[in-house]
Amino acid sequence: MPTMDVEKLWQSYSITKDKSIKEKLIKNYLPLIKHIVSRINISLPHYLGYEDLISYGIFGLMQAIERYDVTKGIKFETYAYARIKGSIIDELRKLDWVPQGTRKKAKMLQEAFSELEQNLGRSVNDQDICKYLDIDIKQLHDIYTEVKAFSGILSFDDLISFEDVRQFSIQPDIQAEKEEIKNILGNAINKLPPREKLIITLYYYEGLNFKETARVLNLSQGRISQLHTKAILRLRGHLSRKRVTYYDKGG
Repeated sequence: MPTMDVEKLWQSYSITKDKSIKEKLIKNYLPLIKHIVSRINISLPHYLGYEDLISYGIFGLMQAIERYDVTKGIKFETYAYARIKGSIIDELRKLDWVPQGTRKKAKMLQEAFSELEQNLGRSVNDQDICKYLDIDIKQLHDIYTEVKAFSGILSFDDLISFEDVRQFSIQPDIQAEKEEIKNILGNAINKLPPREKLIITLYYYEGLNFKETARVLNLSQGRISQLHTKAILRLRGHLSRKRVTYYDKGG
């Protein structure tokens, strides 16, 4: 739909809240939902399929349309992205389909990255993790494989969800916390090993999918997925540690 026509729909909907206009807006933004679903890198359980994720996304899109304020001057796609993905992830979490053991392993790795990098003052490698956890490299790679199966939930977007949810707030304390989190995350990304940093940049900032990223870096999609998982575990560990420090200081 041409941009001018969409703007007219928004103008009409903001005044009338007409259901037929809302349906036209939903239809217009369905490609955004499909794009988000295509970027959620998870292995779905047998009873879930692509259409299920689309339906979860539509629910988030409907909420975004209802709550969007055209006077804020922020693109609807920017506002809706977080709500659509959040709706999909929330529904998947309600199903609780990720085994508890897998969740524990993800947390174990996150804590290992956090503690080792804090103690050693550098980015740690697989050998460091193996020594810390007293496992061999094959066992570690098996854990990575298990954990990356739900890396669409173990995602970068979760790290910045605070910013997404509160992006329209002008309260000074919330603005200060947003800036602190952005600074912490930015510093953590800069400290990632080069390939992990590049993958985060290409995937989240340049919009490439894993297949495209693999082609750019001349690596397999499986390897890209593993490096993405490692980067997210590092970032989650770093952010959780720094946020605790921030709050302890009364931030």
